[in-house]
Amino acid sequence: MFRRLVYIFLIMLPLSCIDPYRVDLLEGEQLLTVDGFIHTDPGPHSIRLTRTDTYGSVFEGLIRPVRQATVSVRDSQGLVTFLTEVEPGLYQTPSSFQARPGLSYTLQIRLLDGKEYASFPEEVHPVPPIDQISYRSVRRATENRLEDRFGVEFFAHFRDPSEQKNYYYWRMDPSVFVLVANPERYTNPPTHPTNPRGPAPKDCCDICYLVEQPRIQQFAIASDENFNGLNTVVPIAFVEDNGLRFKDTFRAEFLQMGISQGAHRYLRLIDQQLGITGSVFDQPPANIRGNIISLDNPDETVLGYFITGSVQRSTVYVKRSELEFTALPRIIPDDCRTVANATIAPPANWNPGN
Repeated sequence: MFRRLVYIFLIMLPLSCIDPYRVDLLEGEQLLTVDGFIHTDPGPHSIRLTRTDTYGSVFEGLIRPVRQATVSVRDSQGLVTFLTEVEPGLYQTPSSFQARPGLSYTLQIRLLDGKEYASFPEEVHPVPPIDQISYRSVRRATENRLEDRFGVEFFAHFRDPSEQKNYYYWRMDPSVFVLVANPERYTNPPTHPTNPRGPAPKDCCDICYLVEQPRIQQFAIASDENFNGLNTVVPIAFVEDNGLRFKDTFRAEFLQMGISQGAHRYLRLIDQQLGITGSVFDQPPANIRGNIISLDNPDETVLGYFITGSVQRSTVYVKRSELEFTALPRIIPDDCRTVANATIAPPANWNPGN
């Protein structure tokens, strides 16, 4: 069954549970939140531990990192891999670690105060390769009749295996695009002593490259209920045209992941919650239970879902000349290097072709 795209803050991916249930939380209770997953690509793989303040049934207040915990991953053959805390609350596997298809993995957590938590075992399911990533430009009406919304919609093409039930998860890695500026249109600041706001064209630079990590992480999910064993196409992402991203060339890299039925149900419930409340930070109609429990107190509420899976990746370049609809270009009347994180050196493996 196809699922529509959902947008969710990265800090809340994968975070919460499987089956909706009602729960009464103590006033000001701090819930342990687990955010992260492992897959078949080489590491390091990251797990983030935080404490989230609650008031009644509402999640609000500060999100605090959980420091100095002992975090490990145990596979179904008994091999234990320990994670290292690389920054407050962020734990990573060794770079040599990668999950193996067919094995199951359990996340184990021991906090500094001695409390212990564990996930239920999650099997690493296989996933077919991505045959192609296609795209199309989109123009959408908004409430303001004078301001349409422009962007690019991406689609994954693949053949679903017929011999098993498959559940899919897609996300986009940080994108890269050519940042086009107009240094020849630079003008002096209004405080210039002799020529305030006067033209002062610069010789460099009009072309830079910018890596963009969105604040809001979008993802898509699907099951093969309606396309088992067939060649299929699934919409997996929408990238809005902000007037800069598609002025020249935009590179997107997508991850296609085979996940468990439980992980799919968890993500689907987040999708439904977002459709009702509009935000994971709104008061939820019901809490969403995940696969992580307290080994000391089975009644303790723990947020998060430890997800495992096989992955396939694919990269696509989008050129402005190939888009039917584009937003009005934004002008940067200065050296492109003045934009935060922009660089004149192209990123690794930049190869847009002809």
